[in-house]
Amino acid sequence: MASMASRINPLLTSLPHFLTWRSLGFRTVCMGRLGFATQSQLDADPPAAVAGTKVLETAREEFEIGSRLITLETGKIARFANGAVVLGMDETKILSTVAAAKGDAVRDFLPLTVEYQEKQFARGVIPNTYMRREGAPRERELLCGRLIDRPIRPLFPPGFYHEVQVMANVLSSDGKQDPDVMAANATSAALMLSDIPWGGPIGVIRIGRISGQFIINPTIDELSLSDLNLVYACTRDKTLMIDVQAREISEKDLEAGLRLAHPEAVKYLEPQIRLAAKAGKCKKEYKLSMVSDGTLEKVRNLAEAPIEAVFTDPSYGKFERGEALEKITQDVKRALEEECDEESLKVLPKAVDTVRKKVVRRRIINEGFRVDGRHLDEVRPLYCEAGSFPILHGSSIFNRGDTQVLCTVTLGAPGDAQHLDSLVGPPTKRFMLHYSFPPFSINEVGKRVGLNRREVGHGTLAEKALLAVLPPEDDFPYAVRVNSEVMASDGSTSMATVCGGSMALMDAGIPLREHVAGVSVGLVSEIDPSTGTIKDYRILTDILGLEDHLGDMDFKIAGTRKGVTAIQLDIKPAGIPLDIICESLEPALKGRLQILDHMEREINAPRTQGDRNSPRLATLKFSNDALRRLIGPLGVLKRKIEEETGARMSVSDGTLTIVAKNQAVMEKVLEKVDFIVGREIEIGGIYKGVVTSVKEYGAFVEFNGGQQGLLHISELSHEPVSRVSDVVSIGQQVSLMCIGQDVRGNIKLSLKATLPRPGSETNYVVEGSVPSAKEEPNIWASVEEVSDGQENQNSTSEELSGSKYEMSGLNPSTSSIPTILIRSAAECDEEEKSAAWSQNPKSTTNPAGASKSEGKSKTSCPQGDSQFSDSIISPTKNVKYSKRVLENREKESHSILRSQDGDGNKYDFASLLRTSDDLIDKMDEAKGPISAKKMKIGTKLTAKVYQIRAHGLVLDLGGGLRGMYRFESNGRRDFGLGDELRVECSSFSSKGIAVLSLVDDQ
Repeated sequence: MASMASRINPLLTSLPHFLTWRSLGFRTVCMGRLGFATQSQLDADPPAAVAGTKVLETAREEFEIGSRLITLETGKIARFANGAVVLGMDETKILSTVAAAKGDAVRDFLPLTVEYQEKQFARGVIPNTYMRREGAPRERELLCGRLIDRPIRPLFPPGFYHEVQVMANVLSSDGKQDPDVMAANATSAALMLSDIPWGGPIGVIRIGRISGQFIINPTIDELSLSDLNLVYACTRDKTLMIDVQAREISEKDLEAGLRLAHPEAVKYLEPQIRLAAKAGKCKKEYKLSMVSDGTLEKVRNLAEAPIEAVFTDPSYGKFERGEALEKITQDVKRALEEECDEESLKVLPKAVDTVRKKVVRRRIINEGFRVDGRHLDEVRPLYCEAGSFPILHGSSIFNRGDTQVLCTVTLGAPGDAQHLDSLVGPPTKRFMLHYSFPPFSINEVGKRVGLNRREVGHGTLAEKALLAVLPPEDDFPYAVRVNSEVMASDGSTSMATVCGGSMALMDAGIPLREHVAGVSVGLVSEIDPSTGTIKDYRILTDILGLEDHLGDMDFKIAGTRKGVTAIQLDIKPAGIPLDIICESLEPALKGRLQILDHMEREINAPRTQGDRNSPRLATLKFSNDALRRLIGPLGVLKRKIEEETGARMSVSDGTLTIVAKNQAVMEKVLEKVDFIVGREIEIGGIYKGVVTSVKEYGAFVEFNGGQQGLLHISELSHEPVSRVSDVVSIGQQVSLMCIGQDVRGNIKLSLKATLPRPGSETNYVVEGSVPSAKEEPNIWASVEEVSDGQENQNSTSEELSGSKYEMSGLNPSTSSIPTILIRSAAECDEEEKSAAWSQNPKSTTNPAGASKSEGKSKTSCPQGDSQFSDSIISPTKNVKYSKRVLENREKESHSILRSQDGDGNKYDFASLLRTSDDLIDKMDEAKGPISAKKMKIGTKLTAKVYQIRAHGLVLDLGGGLRGMYRFESNGRRDFGLGDELRVECSSFSSKGIAVLSLVDDQ
């Protein structure tokens, strides 16, 4: 302000002090209203206001359960909520809040909503979404919300229809404890602190079992080793909710776990009561929507007799029964309208439903018969069909009564696994079961929007049940998706999903240990009005939808013949005694065994995949450098193969997984992969390639993942060829045989070797030469195929991972040297210019003074035939001879005595072939060349030192094979490169490399 005043009028800054406002005793404008100031005000400025310290009154309870210290705290966070509690265990903190809507209720049900949320800040992570914030609720959040909802809902008083909202948020997570059980206990404490009427508190506990020992509140790491994951909720003397995932635990062990869980869960109750006594609110009087006794009596007199007539007639189906009951309701409504009883008309649906419930329950308890005429322990008629849609990976249809479910299975690569983004647990999930309940399944009109809590819950229950019998991930690493489509619903569709999913998985050829079946058990009880205890009850096996609605519980139990794999218990009254729950396990087992018998008659073992139209999965092992070539820049090559073939490829560290629609597509993909990545080159192997350049003496062909070979003019045809371009052209695809390799690393190819000889009806390429050159991928098959070809697949996997990309002792991650070193076309042209083409090709005499051995190694031949002779005479390191070539060498040495080049010059090869046989026999003293199949423990041979390392030697065994020798503690170490050693095979490494020891006689 001073600077502004000086710019407006410079004299204002130079006024004498006696002319200022303060010297005259006036307040300045900035000091407040204009007036005289006291001397104290003139002497000192007023003191600045200081903010006070707010005191937050908190209440806290600490207690210990299962060696874990647990804290309950309120009053510090979310003070405006009707009830708010922070529950902590170690470094994991959960905030749960509750609130109720104000005003009168206008509904005839309890609108309770539970929202559980895991935000990424709880583990110190920024979400990796585009907006960098959390989106719609994930499956796990919906499941945790259901886990909180199920035990607290039955404890609200009848007629309390005010809207209640529970919100549970994870504030921090150390990754050791699953927050779901903690959130349920925090919600119970928050309801106790609020003014909402509620019949709690409850306690929720998790039980695990490792090596037969039960564990209270297990950590995430302990749960991964546990064969039981039991979540149990209860009041002081009754059970409210059970949720189980197990690995075929027996009913006896399960009952022991339940009886252990109840007293441990009760330990949560007293701390909540003490906390409510310290900081809780008085319960508010809410208006309850109840049916008056007069209205109920009037409706009962009008509707009871016709309702009982409908329920005692077993000929009614689901919809026929529903239409009859609706007609009765309309008749009662007309009678009340004639009486102008508006009060009764408002609660008519509730009153009629109460009458129905009493009629059904009385008949079940007194007579032992159910709505459809079945006995209490009788299972509805079953229908099972596997392989309903042969073109799918797996499919099945399962019917239990009027309930029908269609299940399909889709197999995928490991990369197709679902990526999870939760605070705890594994990052991916390879087995997924998606349950769908369309409106047409109950003949209604509806809209499909987003994830449905009920569908997610039912699908997860069936997923838990089937997960226990899946093969281990090491044996079956593929992703599996099961789709369950409910075609018709009349009770227990989740358990029908378990049965249909098990059959569909076997139809897909997945080697399940055994079938899994599920059944739902219900309860109808009679309450003593004076004491509120159960005085009589009946347990129902395989309940209908109507029995689920009118009964007391829905106890879903799934498992195999050996034991239980999954359980879900939901109840309607305010708790059921644990003894009744345990008693229900026996009828559930009997019903489950009946269902398993029907399923096993339909399909009792995984199907084989003999049909060429059935889907195929293959797993190949390559070096990382080879996989980078296959993927291409930014994945261009990989996407191109997928678009051209329709297959899907998944790449992980050293592994390529291919998913194809059928065998033809799989072969097409493997051919493209071989062309890009290549495979080990063998003499006698057949390869497909593309002609890249044409010369006067032959053509250069690119094949086997970018490698080049020379197709000499003499190898084009069995007939003389004058020009190379008459047979092949640039860009032409040809199938060629590798016939050798010269000392410079050039690969020599032959077209005529793949063609039939003149005058012969048989092809020169004998059957078996191609498989010997091509490595078979590990193609997924069913359990029968695995049992027959397990040894072949294992050996193939070892060869792919070991010998194919670790030849010559090189590490694939540090060496990019190809299997065979070759020269480019330009280098060959340069070699032509410098070669002595003017020498007489027929001259086979030795230079003066040359030794006999030198004469043999320097025999002069034309270019095409000299390469062929060099490859036979010179022992190669990286090219293997196929079985056919080695077996037919002697035959060829007698039959092919003369050969011609393009100019008609003839040469004698008999001596050269005999020389090559002698050298190969000298290189390997065993009968025939050394190969991985012939190498056995105890085999003795002569090897050369190929490399000297810190702890041993890499030895050249000949024929492209390598072995290793480890230095002994007091043994010899003065070896040199090229030294010949007499060794013996003593064992094999995990990659199939021979481990050698020195023979004592050297």
